[in-house]
Amino acid sequence: MGVLYLFVPLSMIIAGILVWAAFWAIRNNQYEDMDGPAHRILLDDDDPRIPTQSNAGDAEDKTTTTNNRK
Repeated sequence: MGVLYLFVPLSMIIAGILVWAAFWAIRNNQYEDMDGPAHRILLDDDDPRIPTQSNAGDAEDKTTTTNNRK
């Protein structure tokens, strides 16, 4: 019976932390985009026809190098 004096306040503290964490997540827009990550995994990022930041930068470097040689 004496263990209840320990577990009841401990469980109330844990429940309070969980409620605080839920409100923190809602306030900080953690649940704003629930479908984006699920759809993002279906997109094919390995397609060479899709331009990326590094590919776009390489194309600009090649054109400036070619123009400088003329």
